[in-house]
Amino acid sequence: MKKYIPFLALILMASPAFAIETAAKQAFIVDDGTNTVLFSKNGDEKMHPSSMSKLMTVYIVFNRLKEGSVKLADTLPVSEKAWRLQGSKSFVELGAHISIDDLLKGIIIQSGNDACMVVAEGLAGSEEAFAAQMNDMAKKLGLSNSHFANPHGLSDPNHLMSAHDLAILAHHVIHDFPEYYHYFSEKEFVYHGIRQGNRNLLLYKDLGVDGLKTGHTDEGGYGMVVSAKDKSGRRELVVVNGLGSEKERAEEAERLLAFAFRDFENVTVLHKGEVIEQANVWFGDKKQVALTAADDVVLTLPKVGRDKLKITLSYTDPVPAPIKQGEHIADLKIESENAPVQIVPLVASESVDKLHGIKRIIRTLVYYVSG
Repeated sequence: MKKYIPFLALILMASPAFAIETAAKQAFIVDDGTNTVLFSKNGDEKMHPSSMSKLMTVYIVFNRLKEGSVKLADTLPVSEKAWRLQGSKSFVELGAHISIDDLLKGIIIQSGNDACMVVAEGLAGSEEAFAAQMNDMAKKLGLSNSHFANPHGLSDPNHLMSAHDLAILAHHVIHDFPEYYHYFSEKEFVYHGIRQGNRNLLLYKDLGVDGLKTGHTDEGGYGMVVSAKDKSGRRELVVVNGLGSEKERAEEAERLLAFAFRDFENVTVLHKGEVIEQANVWFGDKKQVALTAADDVVLTLPKVGRDKLKITLSYTDPVPAPIKQGEHIADLKIESENAPVQIVPLVASESVDKLHGIKRIIRTLVYYVSG
């Protein structure tokens, strides 16, 4: 059975198209709380992620810390391979033993390729073994358009990610390891007497930005993954890549963040336990059961022009008994012109037992007589 739910349109109203363009070759915006995609330009296209892929290196280190197999004070040795690595550097010393705490700062703040290699060799034995761990973790996290060949992101034809995958990875970094996320908001780090500032230029503005990572290679261009929260606590994730300069990537990311916060808002459209429908029950000791929301339902919606939302309720009518309280009975389908279809599961508010014996016979006769 399908039916329209007109009363919800007073709360939920969709938007006309919001037009936004970007100079980025790949871009992706997602509301972190509702997982609503607000914009995508080649979002699932495989691209050179450059140092943005260091988020996976950091994720694996965070995971090892959380498991307890390593500690921040533990040290890892610097090999000649790590010491000689070019590109952005933390300037690790050959033969030194460096704490994981300092290595994390070197990777996140200074974007040190050498620090990444120290971590890879120290935790996995080799660069290749660590890359295999990165790929295993990518599968676990559902990164379907990613493949890692190294821990640092220097150009390799087999080292690829999508903007969408970077947003998924950023979400996991933030929420799986909140105790370590503070590293991403630190603006500078001094190691070996050399002071380096964080390359995320948006950290230096009052935008609510608290992470995550920039990147640049000749093949990939300039890119960044950025996260920001507004005063209400709403978090947006933006990924851009393929831009022409450090300045341009910061400006594009800032503009896309402003679009997300300015033109959209999160709205609680259903509250836990709110009754949406009274469904008929077949052969139950109650003739109807209320269909309710199992949890609060929050949607990210445009702030203006919400006049084309389509809401339909689908379930089997009548619902056959027995029914357990909390059982998934129906789906509320919410469709908008410019947002992904959202399916909200509705559950039974109470249990309904099945009729037996004479009561079932009487109910059957009444049904066939009355239709």
